[in-house]
Amino acid sequence: MYLRREMLGVTLLLALVSVAVSEDILNKCMDGKHHKKTPGAEGKLFQQCKPWKSNACCTANTTEEAHEDNSYLYNFNWNHCGIMSSSCKRHFIQDTCFYECSPHLGPWIQKVNQSWRNERIIDVPICKEDCNGWWEDCKNDLTCKENWHKGWDWSTGTNICPAGTKCRKFTDVFPTPQSMCEKIWSRSYAYSMFERSSGRCMQMWFDEGTNPNEDVARYYAVEKGLINGAASFSLPASLFGLLAFLSLLLF
Repeated sequence: MYLRREMLGVTLLLALVSVAVSEDILNKCMDGKHHKKTPGAEGKLFQQCKPWKSNACCTANTTEEAHEDNSYLYNFNWNHCGIMSSSCKRHFIQDTCFYECSPHLGPWIQKVNQSWRNERIIDVPICKEDCNGWWEDCKNDLTCKENWHKGWDWSTGTNICPAGTKCRKFTDVFPTPQSMCEKIWSRSYAYSMFERSSGRCMQMWFDEGTNPNEDVARYYAVEKGLINGAASFSLPASLFGLLAFLSLLLF
């Protein structure tokens, strides 16, 4: 009888741990240069970053800088091949908001050993409308590099095109939306064939209110085996308390 009670108590405790782990995966900030330690509400986020204000991994200051050319965030110059068009730049601003603010990237976070971050995202499935629109609005802009993560000349303190490269149209460097989304940030993103309405791809663009990416992250966390389906749903605080109380009684 005692053994059965002990086993049941262990099972209940494991259930609590499983749910806690799942919620961490589904609601966490990566260990990056400007990310908060834990996600939470922000009273005011700047312009294109506003949709994340109810639960964000970014601060208001970070979002304001995300809208600036050559901001202190990474000293990255969008205008390395002439002035980037406003229609194109808005996608890079949104990309920065998504990267800095999203609390639902857990299934794609991996450890790295880089001077400016300890974690990064790899192969986040971006909805095809978002990638297509990004490429379409940037196709007449110019760049000199396929991978914007590395290989720049930083001798001036900001990125300039390295020797031996020349400025070319985006469509020459990135012939398809998929090539741009997947190559420009070292496979941070994967081009998804799913549409926004599918619930199977991450949206860079969404309106203020409920973040649609939470359910997408839950789906992929289960698919990747990071959590199990039963443990992937949030439990009310009262049920957490009940489980904890029962486990104490059983031991």
